[in-house]
Amino acid sequence: MRILFADPFDTARLELLAGAGHQSEVHDLTADELPGRIAGFDVLVVRSTRVTAATIEAADRLSLIVRAGAGTDNVDRAAAARAGIYLCNVPGRNAIAVAELAIGLLLAVDRHIVDAATDLRAGRWNKSVYARADGVFGKRMAIVGLGDVGLAVAERAKALGMTVSAIRKDARLPGVQAQIRSIGIRLIDTVEELLGGADVVSLHLPKAEATTGLVNEDFLALMPDGAILLNTSRGDVIDEPALLDAMDRRGIRAGLDVYRDEPSGGGGEWSSKLATHASVVGTHHIGASTRQAQEAIADGVLEVIHSFEAGEPVNCVNLIRQRQDTTQLIVRHLDRVGVLAKVLGVLREQGLNVQQMQNHVFEGGHAAVASIHVHGTVGDDVVQALDGLDEVLATFCAP
Repeated sequence: MRILFADPFDTARLELLAGAGHQSEVHDLTADELPGRIAGFDVLVVRSTRVTAATIEAADRLSLIVRAGAGTDNVDRAAAARAGIYLCNVPGRNAIAVAELAIGLLLAVDRHIVDAATDLRAGRWNKSVYARADGVFGKRMAIVGLGDVGLAVAERAKALGMTVSAIRKDARLPGVQAQIRSIGIRLIDTVEELLGGADVVSLHLPKAEATTGLVNEDFLALMPDGAILLNTSRGDVIDEPALLDAMDRRGIRAGLDVYRDEPSGGGGEWSSKLATHASVVGTHHIGASTRQAQEAIADGVLEVIHSFEAGEPVNCVNLIRQRQDTTQLIVRHLDRVGVLAKVLGVLREQGLNVQQMQNHVFEGGHAAVASIHVHGTVGDDVVQALDGLDEVLATFCAP
């Protein structure tokens, strides 16, 4: 396959791809440059570069887009779905790096580390000022969003002797219950109770319509005066004027790695009233930017590419979830050329659209079984028609 990397990528992993017979090109492209470079490539890998509808429309062979990270908000997901292009991400690989930064921001805010270092560099000794930190041992942290990063932050906060709470509904996410019990996260029923009892609130939310501006005047009003807000997720989560007001009037402090209108490039001039506020310790959207995290993400990118090549793409975010009105057909059949074509022909005649299909061949290559999810209700006449095919051994509908 031909693979285009629109952002810099690990050289050692490129060599692994070359060894597997793939041709890779690595560039540092902008969103405007990408449409003119995408032709002829089967796979596109991006980290920060935006993939617009124009890029997808200009692609003539593209079948897979890999976002080298967890979020996919820099890719036009709907356009990729319309074009039948897999959009896959690499979740969880940078969770530790982001969690480490969140804890670093917390300690920097509490211990006034940035201001202290600035004074030292300017030749000022202000021990009496910077000896007034509260400390975090025994303090209460509220985690908003129990994904991979939220759980990693909770684990590290517990190691610092903090008590950690989260909203109970977040515990319904797949696979987190065991980690919640292992870490010792206390589950709270209401947002009001969660925020009202928190000395520190740490945000770990994806960019979505439901999360945009979530941390608004009402949200901040629930937090105690002087509490610390941490955001290493997405800048759009915070209503910045509301946070500025809370810092000015109520002594709220913040450790921020992301901002609503942050620059898309790696450098340049930028003015932000929030980032320069005296109650903010800020970094430059670098949560995942450690060598360890980038190597782990690069390995994840290779796994996605290899799984796609094997016909079973992983971490695909733009496939439709299994519809409620589908029926699963199990068709045992002889492993002969054209059998599945006949099966699909019967389904077509009955107006049943296939949503998902898998076929497994048994040892010896004599028989196989097809699992077919179809949109609609399967009647006895369909089962009888399938059973009537010479090469079909048996058909039944799974509950």
